Amino acid sequence: MAITTRISPCLWFDDQAEEAANYYVGIFKNARVTQVQRYGKAGQEIHGRKPGSVMVAIFELDGLQFTALNGGPLFKFNEAVSLQVPCDTQEEIDFYWDKLGAGGDPNAQQCGWLKDRYGLSWQIVPSDMEGLFGDQSTPAGERAMNAMLQMKKIDIAGIERARDGR
Repeated sequence: MAITTRISPCLWFDDQAEEAANYYVGIFKNARVTQVQRYGKAGQEIHGRKPGSVMVAIFELDGLQFTALNGGPLFKFNEAVSLQVPCDTQEEIDFYWDKLGAGGDPNAQQCGWLKDRYGLSWQIVPSDMEGLFGDQSTPAGERAMNAMLQMKKIDIAGIERARDGR
């Protein structure tokens, strides 16, 4: 199967590409693994992988195609790149926070950021950030931003209370 979008993220794993792809598709409703490719004998002197082991797992999450590559321990994820999950409700925020955060870094960052069990950073955020915060130069916008900056997992009602001065 060929890549079907012009831009498609490639996520580098040590040797957990297929496991991670299955993990992610198990969380998102509109998701599937579309292909698993295996290393062959060709290039073994370069990649050092056992023939027949998983090279890449290609998967889709809500229509976005990803490639998970088993490239070895050379590179690790860091916060310079994260995946955003905009959520319409607090229930969605709670669901994705709990599912993606399970087994991840327990020292969650602030403002809806978390690291999953593979070290990949995610932002679990409200879909309507503009409506939630409004103009941040106003007292209401400042109160909303100050409230969010104190949170790890986003609490929409808490931001609304702060914004509204309650």
